[in-house]
Amino acid sequence: MSLAIFDLDNTLIAGDSDHAWGEFLVEQGAVDANVYREANERYYQLYQSGELDIHEYLAFSLKPLSENSPEQLAAWHQQFMAAKIEPIILPRAEELLARHRARGDTLLIITATNRFITAPIADRLGVDELIAIEPEIVNGRYTGRVSGVPSFQAGKVTRLEAWLAERDHTLDGSTFYSDSINDLPLLERVDTAIAVDPDGQLRAAADARDWRIISLRD
Repeated sequence: MSLAIFDLDNTLIAGDSDHAWGEFLVEQGAVDANVYREANERYYQLYQSGELDIHEYLAFSLKPLSENSPEQLAAWHQQFMAAKIEPIILPRAEELLARHRARGDTLLIITATNRFITAPIADRLGVDELIAIEPEIVNGRYTGRVSGVPSFQAGKVTRLEAWLAERDHTLDGSTFYSDSINDLPLLERVDTAIAVDPDGQLRAAADARDWRIISLRD
């Protein structure tokens, strides 16, 4: 079986789930609206330009998980899925997943957004395998810290290599779909790199490397 790897945000969905979660928290009154929204926007711009300090960002973005009970977070996430995620799921992305599934490929989502946000999205898309940033949990509660290597930029390669070793998989015949210049390290490792509605930097890199460029947007 070949491995079909997918970035999530702005690839399989028409938006950024991490940024959308921040907006959702603002709307719920769970964070200081002005301070949080300004920081959320600033970090998102740094991410898009490929200049994000992931550890600084995680200290910011994981803090609300530590400040609320698992029950409150679960209730919010149900609302978040309905209000923010369902409207941006791309039918053509679901069709792409279905084609790989029909071929017998192993489907894997690898994302720089944390597992709390992305695991229900992967479930909704019918993808069992997920590599995501792992928020630390102690005694059943989030601590606000990250566990292990963040799956961001070169960290995606590190995490994927560990995942492959655990399952005795290889990258032979592998394909990776992404929209972001942040994923260049992994795009350069797989057999087939495909840029999906790419940002400007990734489009230039894809053109220079003769990678296929596709759109999953309507």
